[in-house]
Amino acid sequence: MTRPGEAVVFLCGPRAGGNSDTAGLAFARGLDAAGIAVRLVRLREASVAPCRGCGACAGPGHRCPLDRDGDAAEALFDAIAAASIAAFAAPIYFYHLPALFKAFIDRAQRRYAVAGEGVPVAPGPAHALLVAGRPRGERLFEGALLTLKYFLRPLGRALGPSWLGRGLDAPGDLAGDAAALAAIAALAGEAARGPRP
Repeated sequence: MTRPGEAVVFLCGPRAGGNSDTAGLAFARGLDAAGIAVRLVRLREASVAPCRGCGACAGPGHRCPLDRDGDAAEALFDAIAAASIAAFAAPIYFYHLPALFKAFIDRAQRRYAVAGEGVPVAPGPAHALLVAGRPRGERLFEGALLTLKYFLRPLGRALGPSWLGRGLDAPGDLAGDAAALAAIAALAGEAARGPRP
C-alpha cells in the first residue's frame, strides 16, 4: 500500500540488476535525496496474470475474473493512482516494452472500461525511464511512450518528462555512465519539486 506523499518507482525489466533497474534505482535515490519517501516495485516479483481478452470487464460490474487472491494487478494500479510521483523503468525490446510490463499494462483494460476517458489527471505526472541497447533509431522509444501515455490515462496520470537512454546494452553500462545517472537524478529532483497531490 502506498502511504500519503509516497512515490512509487516500478522496475519493469525481467533481469535483476540490469540497466533499467539501475535507472529506476537512480531515480529513487534522487527522490529520496529530495525528501520524498519511495516505494520500489519489482514487477518481475509480482504475480500478475496476463489479460485473456474475455471482455468481462466491459460488462455490468466491470469485474475481471483474474482479480482474485494472489494477483497483484489491482493493488499495483491503486499504488500508481495514489502515489505522489510515479516512475517506470524498463528496457526496450524490439522497439517496445518487455512482455512482463506489457502484460501488466494490458490488465488496465478494466480500469479503462470503468473510467473511459473521463478520469481527471492527477497533478503529479508519471515518468518513464527507458533503456535501449540500440544506439540509433529515430523512433526507438515512440511505441513505448505512446503505450505508456494511454495506459496512464485511466489511472488518472499523464506521462511527464522522461529519460531515454540509448546504447546501454551490456550489464553495467548505465552504472558506468556518470552523465546519464546525473540526468536521471536531475529528473527526479524536478519531479520532487513539481506539483503533487
